[in-house]
Amino acid sequence: MANDIDQSQITPQQYEILHGGGAEAAEIAKRRLSRRRFLRRSMLAVWGLSATSSVAGALCMLYPNLSSGTFGSIQPAGKKSDFKAALPHQFQLNQAGVYYIPVARTYIIHLAAHTNFLLSGTVLKEEQQSEWWIKDSDGSYWIALYQRRVHLGCTVPFRNDCNSFKCPCHGSHYNLDGEYLDGPAPRSLDRFQLSFNSDEVVVNTGILNYPSHPVAHPDATTRILAVPSVSCSAA
Repeated sequence: MANDIDQSQITPQQYEILHGGGAEAAEIAKRRLSRRRFLRRSMLAVWGLSATSSVAGALCMLYPNLSSGTFGSIQPAGKKSDFKAALPHQFQLNQAGVYYIPVARTYIIHLAAHTNFLLSGTVLKEEQQSEWWIKDSDGSYWIALYQRRVHLGCTVPFRNDCNSFKCPCHGSHYNLDGEYLDGPAPRSLDRFQLSFNSDEVVVNTGILNYPSHPVAHPDATTRILAVPSVSCSAA
């Protein structure tokens, strides 16, 4: 039995004309072909609209409010002067070196220019670039760390007593620059794109290093900062 999409219904008289040939048959065949094309194109259009709507909905869930000024968009974090640079052992949450920005779900890290690193020269520069460090004109260093732990998504607090980040859910431990120290986490903390607009610190929460540039567990050839000298027990 012919499908309605491929073949429209015709009368017995039209059938005879169609199979008998001639100008009338050609006209009937043309009309049938036009209807078939119309139906097919209509179905393709409906399918295309449905697919587009599905993709748009998924993108909205993954990257919400990219231009609305909320999380998932560009966030002004504050003036440079709001973030006092510090050496690693001087870090105090929201006072020196590490600052939490709730609207951006981000920790701003600001390390002093004369910080001592485990690496040096080109190796240090390349590793910092791969881990999304930003070197300022005054020689200090900035990082924007995503607050969420990379293992099961818990929020990771900075602990002054540990001089590091310690997850209360499953114990994953990260250095103050976000590099992995120990625990079940599969990688170091994720980072957002950070930049400056004159003296304003800007965090683009729509651009995350993961999964395109994940920061792996460091080793002796890649670890940038020394492991904190204080122990960090579960909270």
